[in-house]
Amino acid sequence: MGKAGKALRQVLSTYGISQNRLAVTMGINRSTVHQWVNEISDPLAEAVTHVIKALRELNTTAAEDFIDLYLERQAPPSAPEPEDNL
Repeated sequence: MGKAGKALRQVLSTYGISQNRLAVTMGINRSTVHQWVNEISDPLAEAVTHVIKALRELNTTAAEDFIDLYLERQAPPSAPEPEDNL
């Protein structure tokens, strides 16, 4: 349990978004966001899409970071430097 909660906690902290502000933007109770952030319960898949939509309204970069953290996306490895065979 908690992948979405961990990602959400990190994004809210990083971007200074309060649980209340996210809850108001989503039109839900703050206690619901609190439960997700503290890994008491996990949001349903539909709720995750609403989290992303609300985060996009508040801060598009926060939304993208949440998606990356939730999906455990990592930056692609950089291409190796070509060797000089002179």
